[in-house]
Amino acid sequence: MADDDALPTEERDRLPEDLDVTAYVGPYLFPTMERRRIPATMYLVLGAICVLGWLQSGNGGLLGAAIFLGLVAAYHYACAWPLTIDQTEALLIASRTVGFAVGHSSAQLAWHGLRARPVWRILLYSAESPPVMRGLVQIDAVDGTVMGQYTEPNPEDWSKYGLDETAARQ
Repeated sequence: MADDDALPTEERDRLPEDLDVTAYVGPYLFPTMERRRIPATMYLVLGAICVLGWLQSGNGGLLGAAIFLGLVAAYHYACAWPLTIDQTEALLIASRTVGFAVGHSSAQLAWHGLRARPVWRILLYSAESPPVMRGLVQIDAVDGTVMGQYTEPNPEDWSKYGLDETAARQ
């Protein structure tokens, strides 16, 4: 028997199952902020239990905990915005806003203000190769209004990648 036959098989690095692109089943859906109502309800129930404990024992700490939990629950309810504009619709709104044909783009979900209202930040590049223009559009994810936009000529130098920037602009 040869020495090669006695060696165990080589261990190789593998991607985790949730990152395996061959198991792709459809577009990713961002979870809605309305899920914040679940912990808010849990805080209210726990606060009610603290109030009952305070009534039975007179312990001021339980009353303080109940008030604190009630305030946290109210904040969670106030921040439970519905996500009515998904990433695909946000990209459509952004492409209509910038005024040029869009090639590559990227969407990021962020939050705005004290009540954490969800907003989409869309980075867009024009469809030329290399892109001549780029833009950034911020869209309210609850009602779809454009909160702001910025477009400019693309200042990136593509010559180091073998792309002639002057040829793409003509």
